[in-house]
This record gives sequence, C-alpha cells and structure tokens, in this order.
Amino acid sequence: MPLSEHEQRVLHELEQALYQQDPAFAERVRDETVYKHAGRYVKWSIAGFVIGTVVLIAFFSTSVLVGFVGFLIMFTSLVMLWTNLSRMGKAGWHDLSHSMRGKDGVGKVVQDAHGRLRDRFKRDR
Repeated sequence: MPLSEHEQRVLHELEQALYQQDPAFAERVRDETVYKHAGRYVKWSIAGFVIGTVVLIAFFSTSVLVGFVGFLIMFTSLVMLWTNLSRMGKAGWHDLSHSMRGKDGVGKVVQDAHGRLRDRFKRDR
C-alpha cells in the first residue's frame, strides 16, 4: 500500500533531519544492506573455519582438548556460514560473488593465481 502525501512528506523530513544531524551514520545506513552484512559474516565464517582446521591439525596430537576446541571453532563457523548464506538467499549470494569478482576482490587474486599455475604447467605443443 503506497504512502499518502502527508506520510511521504513526514518521511522526507525525517530523512533530511537525519542527514543534517549525523551525516556519517546516514551514509552508512544508506549503503548497508542485508546482503553486505551477511556477506561480511560469511567471509568471517570461512576464516574461522580455516583457523579451526589449523588449530585442530596442529594441536590434536599433543592436546586432545585443544584439538576439540579447534573442532568447536570449525563447527561454530559452519553454523554461522549456513545461517548467513540462508539469510542472503540467491540474490545476496550473487551480490557477494559479484563483489568478489571486482577489480581488487578475492576473485581477482584467485584468477591471477589460477592463470599463473596454468601457464606454469602448460605443455608446449
């Protein structure tokens, strides 16, 4: 249901007051989306999973307790990853993968490494 003219005017006045009182906060609110927020947590979840794996592998033979802590870190990271991927949905995943393919994104680094490996092991024909 569309807003009435009075409601639109009040909303516009509120937005203008927000921009005047705290422009930095208004800019953050305007730029932040659910996809960016969940995408940030997806990246941290992946990093946490890698850290948990390293802890598990490095310390399991010396201390089972520390190895179990590594497993708990991995499990928690996977739960966070699953939760945020489902929150993002298909459109958010597309947005995240598109930002990773950007000029300086992670995708660019992976593509460069893949290209170097391909060129290095390419057979002369």
